Amino acid sequence: MAVRIRLSRLGKKKAPYYRLVVADSHSPRDGKFIELIGTYNPMTDPAAVAINEDRALYWLSVGALPSDTARGLLKKQGIWEKFESKKAQ
Repeated sequence: MAVRIRLSRLGKKKAPYYRLVVADSHSPRDGKFIELIGTYNPMTDPAAVAINEDRALYWLSVGALPSDTARGLLKKQGIWEKFESKKAQ
C-alpha cells in the first residue's frame, strides 16, 4: 500500500477549501482517507494554512509521499525542512 499526503477538495463551486489528508494512493481524491492532518483555504488573503506538524512529520518519517502541492504547503510551513534535517542525521 502506497501512502500519500495530498489535498482533498471541499467547498462549493468557485470557492474551494481543502483538507490535507493522508490516504492510500489508490483511493479517490475526495474519498476515504487514513488521517486528516491539516487544512488549506486559498480564498483568504493571505491563504490560510493549518497543519498538525507532529502528525505530518510522523507520516513523512514512515514513508508517506507528499503530492507536489502538499510538499509546497509543507515547505511554506517549514515542516519539510525539519523532515529533511531529521532525515540527514
